[in-house]
Amino acid sequence: MKHRILKSIRAACLVPLSGLCLMSAVQAQTSMPAASSAHMSNMSDMSKGAMQQTSPGSEDMKQSMMSGMEGMNKMPMTGDTDKDFAMMMKMHHQQGVKMAQMELSHGKSPAMKAMAKKIIAAQNKEITQFDQWLAKQK
Repeated sequence: MKHRILKSIRAACLVPLSGLCLMSAVQAQTSMPAASSAHMSNMSDMSKGAMQQTSPGSEDMKQSMMSGMEGMNKMPMTGDTDKDFAMMMKMHHQQGVKMAQMELSHGKSPAMKAMAKKIIAAQNKEITQFDQWLAKQK
């Protein structure tokens, strides 16, 4: 039963990250300029990764997200649902803060930059709460 709960917690943490990764990939693909017919024959020789042109911030964000997902997958579970939740959510929030910082560094939209600032403040506060709770569990 505990194993099933832990899998559910892990899945709940990974779903938002996976969704952001998918959105990033879709955005990169839809913003790619259409190729002219003269270049169509060359397209088959190019890998899709080489064709996509993304900003450094988008690529950094994707790498950060993939690294965070890998870290969460490798995180050993304690068997204590509360501790596992706190540890995984802390890591999840740390990834959110990193992504928001990348938005502040590379983003252009004032609305998204404002959202990123709110995310950083809220998630840093929750990270502190997780740290305080985890410190009392030792």
